[in-house]
Amino acid sequence: FNAASPRRPPARPAPATMKTAAVLCAILGTASAFLAPARAPTSARLNMVDSRRAFAGKAAALVAPLVVGATAASAKIDYSGLPYLGGSDKIDVNNANIRVYAKLPGMYPTVAAKLVSNGPYKAVADIYSIKGLSDAEKNVLKQYESRFVVLEPQPEYVIDKINNGLYR
Repeated sequence: FNAASPRRPPARPAPATMKTAAVLCAILGTASAFLAPARAPTSARLNMVDSRRAFAGKAAALVAPLVVGATAASAKIDYSGLPYLGGSDKIDVNNANIRVYAKLPGMYPTVAAKLVSNGPYKAVADIYSIKGLSDAEKNVLKQYESRFVVLEPQPEYVIDKINNGLYR
């Protein structure tokens, strides 16, 4: 120790470095839960390995949202119009995704694209006022008119009307 030189405190890592390290630890902890053991474990060792994996997986699952700052999904769980989004014989023309119309012969993709692109509608009769709709397309709509309902547009579902991210 030299009295002439002042003693410096140890250097601290930058906050970004600490956050990166925490994210890396969370990813590695999660990945370690899925790794196979290096050798065939005995029954006593099997319990120990499984419990460590379970602990690492649970710890990573608890830490990851805190580190990454995940937000809750905004979709409504108890939306009363949910059956009309494709789960029943009735279809909500204001909120249903374009893929719902694929089960109606003649609707998908052309007529369905015009239908979902030109809403919202106040009544089912409003669908016939879509610009550029041919007589043949109006006949297809007329064929399924009894299956259509008009509910209040919901932002959680309107955003996915044209592309819901399902590609198969």
